[in-house]
Amino acid sequence: MTVEIEYQGASAAAIRSHYDVSNDFYKLWLDKERVYSCALWDGDPALSLDDAQMRKLDYMVDGANAAGARRVLDIGCGWGALLTRLVTVHGVESAVGLTLSDEQAAHVQGLGDPRVTPVVQNWADHEPEQPYDAIISIGAFEHFADFGLRRAGRVEAYRRFFRSCRDWLPPGGRLALQTNVKGNNAAMSRQTVRDLLFIADRVFPESELPWLSEVLEASERAFDVVSVRNDPDMYARTCRQWHDNLAACRDEATELVGEQVVGDYLRYLAASVDAFTRRHLGLARIIFERA
Repeated sequence: MTVEIEYQGASAAAIRSHYDVSNDFYKLWLDKERVYSCALWDGDPALSLDDAQMRKLDYMVDGANAAGARRVLDIGCGWGALLTRLVTVHGVESAVGLTLSDEQAAHVQGLGDPRVTPVVQNWADHEPEQPYDAIISIGAFEHFADFGLRRAGRVEAYRRFFRSCRDWLPPGGRLALQTNVKGNNAAMSRQTVRDLLFIADRVFPESELPWLSEVLEASERAFDVVSVRNDPDMYARTCRQWHDNLAACRDEATELVGEQVVGDYLRYLAASVDAFTRRHLGLARIIFERA
């Protein structure tokens, strides 16, 4: 079998087309720390989005055994919520965040915390001067394989990621990973197919969701699996909250980014609620330990 070798994932331009839309735009409808990934609700109907996002960050920190660590890497650091929480709540001495978004890096740099270092760099190009004690990656893995690769090519792309993380960790070091995954094989309606193709084309270009089995296969011989959980209902609730927040400030958002962008995001968020509810998409939180 021939395995494709072009597997660095979504280009910097594709990432920036989404995440560099406008920091102020995302501020309107995300939580106050701008955590742009599935929250951890755990069935609590009264929990706010802000608290559910912090609960998620703490879950990932605990899973990675990152509390009190000297150096922690955040792959796909967004606007720096995890980096900040690591150093201010969990006693981490130094937190490094990788992003391909200039807007996000500028925001993190503007936080002015010398313990936090944003780096505009693809994980595949990262060469740390010294090892990390723990690694956390939330909502970035979806961008790590080129769109259209066959399974063997995707697994090889993900295997390269896991091998890199293993090289950056000491024996027993942990990687906490959160990623969207493909869901069940239940028949989709034509509208669902159209919506998911729209998201792949207009919202997250050049990105490909993995099957959970591909993630686990790629980690073999690099990491042991400590725990796995699948939380599609929690992502449905998160996307519903985001959608409602954006709809409530549609006029202000339109002033910032235009009607087309706002309309696209409302469609993508509504479609995501439906896809997670129907289990066409899943949300995996996996804790790995270096073998």
